[in-house]
Amino acid sequence: APSTPAVAAAGRPSARVGALPRHRFARSRLYWAAALWLWCGFAVGQALLPALREEIISVPKPGAPPVALQATMFRPPGDGPYPLVIINHGKAPGNPHEQPRARYLPAARELVARGYAVVVPMRQGFGGSSGAYVGGGCDVRGNGLAQAEDVRATLAFFARRADIDAHHVVVFGQSHGVLVTLAAGSLGLPGVAGLVNFAGGLRLERCPGWQAELAAAFASYGGRTRVPALFFYGDNDSYWSADIWHEMVRRYESGGGPVRLVAFGDFGDDAHALFGSAAGVPVWLPEVGRFFHALGLPFDKLHDIGWEVHETAPPAPTGFAPLADADALPFIGPAGRSAYAAFLAADPPKAFALSAGGAWAWRGGVSAAMAQALERCAARTWAGACKLYAVDNRVVWAPE
Repeated sequence: APSTPAVAAAGRPSARVGALPRHRFARSRLYWAAALWLWCGFAVGQALLPALREEIISVPKPGAPPVALQATMFRPPGDGPYPLVIINHGKAPGNPHEQPRARYLPAARELVARGYAVVVPMRQGFGGSSGAYVGGGCDVRGNGLAQAEDVRATLAFFARRADIDAHHVVVFGQSHGVLVTLAAGSLGLPGVAGLVNFAGGLRLERCPGWQAELAAAFASYGGRTRVPALFFYGDNDSYWSADIWHEMVRRYESGGGPVRLVAFGDFGDDAHALFGSAAGVPVWLPEVGRFFHALGLPFDKLHDIGWEVHETAPPAPTGFAPLADADALPFIGPAGRSAYAAFLAADPPKAFALSAGGAWAWRGGVSAAMAQALERCAARTWAGACKLYAVDNRVVWAPE
């Protein structure tokens, strides 16, 4: 089934053009805040995807007053019962209620193709969920435990469905969602076989000694967790320096939590983007497959989840640069590189075009992605013809 077209983006050339080295880019809080809306799997105004049997479900969370959690569900073909993956989302800057519904489409597609139902609940106070954000203040451990109650409610709700195999559940988390995932793991929830951490933690810079408190929370969760965990961290993570995440891993393990670390080095401009990006799938998917098999869970591909195809055959890859290396893009500046992060996270068919004059444009989710990216780029350049830089998961540009 065709995917919903992504919102196309295009940019005019800045006053200065040409590829700039990594150290020349100012990593302002504003830049990274904007990028995280994309990298944490958030989606704005997208229609439901029939190919993934996507639906939005209201999950009741008991309490006084009761809360309704907005959850996105994806299912494979057939009637089930399907083993279940719950994905806990990150936290974008600003008001949590203004945070759009999280979907993590690259991961959802891979998991659904392997026979898993995937549920992404928006926690209390986030997005379309009711109630107020819980777990504020400087109590990192308490933050995770308070929000883990949303995981408990989500699991209990879906365990009652006939199409869910609630005896085989794995809980994923990304960024702040990992704190929730590890806290949920410490609760011994029924049916949970394993935990997966993608760049997890909670950064509370206003709180004195927040790094030590974060590591202590990991130690506490590890000391109460008996199911295995798989941790992913990279060296160029904009939120966690290597010494911080190494300490989190060490404390979790020393607390007694069974864990395997995948230290994957650099990923593009920011290792924090790995899980939300289609370009990150080749990094984490084989490791997750090994983890699932070690848990006694299936992970063989069972279904081909359809992609819309390009109108014409894409150009051959050139090997000019790794797909995720935004610094390799010639001519364009920080705005174009930020847009490239959005391109990486989009569903195929997709294309990113640029010109020697510094213009750029991308288009995703439509069969005419290549033609439309080139057309929009050409409308915004005064120097140099626009050329395709990347199509789907390959770089097709080469210097003349």
